[in-house]
Amino acid sequence: MRNRFAELHPAVLFLYFTAVILFSMFFMHPVFLAISLFCGFACSAALHLGKTLRFSFRFLLPMLLVMTAVNPLLNHRGATILLYVNDNPVTREALLYGFSSACMFSAVLLWFSCWNTVITSDKLVYLFGSVAPSLSLLFSMVLRFVPRFKAQIRTIENAQKGIGKGADQGSIFIRAKNGMNILSILTTWALENGITTADSMRARGYGLAGRTSFSIYAFNKRDKTALIVLIVMLFPVFYGAFTGENNIRYYPSLAVKPISFVSNLVYAAYFLLCAFPLLFNAAIEVKEHDSI
Repeated sequence: MRNRFAELHPAVLFLYFTAVILFSMFFMHPVFLAISLFCGFACSAALHLGKTLRFSFRFLLPMLLVMTAVNPLLNHRGATILLYVNDNPVTREALLYGFSSACMFSAVLLWFSCWNTVITSDKLVYLFGSVAPSLSLLFSMVLRFVPRFKAQIRTIENAQKGIGKGADQGSIFIRAKNGMNILSILTTWALENGITTADSMRARGYGLAGRTSFSIYAFNKRDKTALIVLIVMLFPVFYGAFTGENNIRYYPSLAVKPISFVSNLVYAAYFLLCAFPLLFNAAIEVKEHDSI
């Protein structure tokens, strides 16, 4: 299905992902964490279904279990003791905090995977090319290098295997040596590629004062509507942050603000905000289907 949300103006996309990622990092309330994790998974699955499922089962789920189990073993703060391990208390508060931290970390990773797919390097250069040209170029190179690193390391490893120096050939010491050699080749390639890119951009006059550049992005009526909707949804979330609706205390004892009518409104606004890409795509599909 065509991703209509990714076709919005880069400024709207940047505002959305910046807000959602920052909220996911700082809101440790269980309701906010559940909303962010669920919507982050749904949006990531809508963009790349197979990769999201593999990433979740291979990395996120084990990390969730490990972080939840390790935190109460290392952190013994908390008033409610569940059991003792080697004479050290395992508390309910430490267990819940470990689980919440793992959910927060998982949600942020999922949202960053969406960011990496939707906000491409050309959009970053468009947004910050005139304000901070060096920074925007650095960001675009980093985002572009991630998939290129994967392809290049496969090329290097296949070449090394052809001469009997692969990372899975020989004894454990020879494998380690071959792996370090592959990493050294990759690092050298990355540095040379970065220098070549920087010289190429400098030769084209990138970053010079008064330099104009071609852009395919135009702020149209759809972008304006999406921006207004985002701002409207952001207001209740900020209000909830200032009034403490998203606050929770884990130590020394668990304390959370009781659920009220206002808190339910804040939860609903945060859910609509996180689910906005899915709702936007669905609304456009329905509108275009009705116009046929």
